[in-house]
Amino acid sequence: MRTDLFGQTPAHAWTDNAGLLDPLFWDRAADQWKIAMQTWVLRVDGLTVLIDTGVGNDRHRPHFPPLHQLQTGYLDALAGAGVTPESVDVVVNTHLHTDHVGWNTRRVDGTWAPTFPNARYLMPEMDYRHFAPDGDSTNEGMRIVYADSVLPVADQTQLYSGDFQLSDALWLRPAGGHTPGSSVVWLDAGVPAVFVGDLTHCPIQLVRPEDPCAFDEDPAAAARARHRVLTEAAQWGATVIPAHYPGRGGATLAARGDGFAVDTWLGLSPI
Repeated sequence: MRTDLFGQTPAHAWTDNAGLLDPLFWDRAADQWKIAMQTWVLRVDGLTVLIDTGVGNDRHRPHFPPLHQLQTGYLDALAGAGVTPESVDVVVNTHLHTDHVGWNTRRVDGTWAPTFPNARYLMPEMDYRHFAPDGDSTNEGMRIVYADSVLPVADQTQLYSGDFQLSDALWLRPAGGHTPGSSVVWLDAGVPAVFVGDLTHCPIQLVRPEDPCAFDEDPAAAARARHRVLTEAAQWGATVIPAHYPGRGGATLAARGDGFAVDTWLGLSPI
């Protein structure tokens, strides 16, 4: 994706941080930053939990052509992790953008049906209201997303707001800005971690946490949330796991000046 989507990040910041970014997160020759779209699978406290559900297949996405009518082997990948749709207990949508809710549903006999028939779908109430057909969002593309990926799971949906305890080891905390209801998922199961959704899209925002991405609805609020959550993670030694970092999954961080430096990469391999 184009680096000018980080409109306040000067060109020299990319080259100055090439050791961090190139080649996994930034293609220097093309001046493009790299992105992955991922689901995280947790087995904790007797639950199988999915954090975000990616893009989905068969989606009408005229507002975002790279995702239009995409076909992936998502369910096969879940099966490779030993997860069947029926075995999922909880789906957490950190926010309701198209690339985080797509596999909430799948096409069955011409209609959209829940992909995970036994799951509770947790959605941030602020996003649910904001993107609803009668909400205050003017994003027409999100009307389509709402119709095919949110409303069809209404009978299994639980809305959350504020701090929300999911289990002994998992809780959700608000981190609005990217969307009004954007949240992060904290895990404390011996080694702490925080799944930050779209709080950071690229590691350039670790070095420069004040820099927004064009996808943020409220850039100033997103920057404040990013700095707060990353500061907490650095203080607690928690691994920061974003939704869109390709290749390595996440990292522990150390505060450095006005930003953060990577201490240790997690080094996960995608399925």
